[in-house]
Amino acid sequence: MQVGEITTWERTFTADDVRLFAQVSGDEGIHHMQPDEQGRLMVHGLLTATIPTKLGGDINYIAREMRFEFIRPVFVGDTIHCELVVTDMEVLPGRVKLASDFVSRNQYGKEVLKGSFQGVIRTPEL
Repeated sequence: MQVGEITTWERTFTADDVRLFAQVSGDEGIHHMQPDEQGRLMVHGLLTATIPTKLGGDINYIAREMRFEFIRPVFVGDTIHCELVVTDMEVLPGRVKLASDFVSRNQYGKEVLKGSFQGVIRTPEL
């Protein structure tokens, strides 16, 4: 891992994803539970935010600070692609401090979410 390194991941959200997240989170806002006038069900913002957090989980990242800017809504059936870039890294005894920025775009290339993380990855003492 190094500064400038980029990782990506994408997923398509389903109605089941939204219903399960509503059950787990308790967020049953009407815009998540009933389709709008265009027949669309809105995905929870924090469910959308699981895409960049998944990338952190892949490297056992322990977040200490997370910043999200929700730019436009995501709806069931949207495919969201997230690109995360390492912006700062410091190797310390027993851990690596890591900062990153990310941007998530829908299938039309429009930004839906962007933000940043700061945290650590534990490493074995040598």
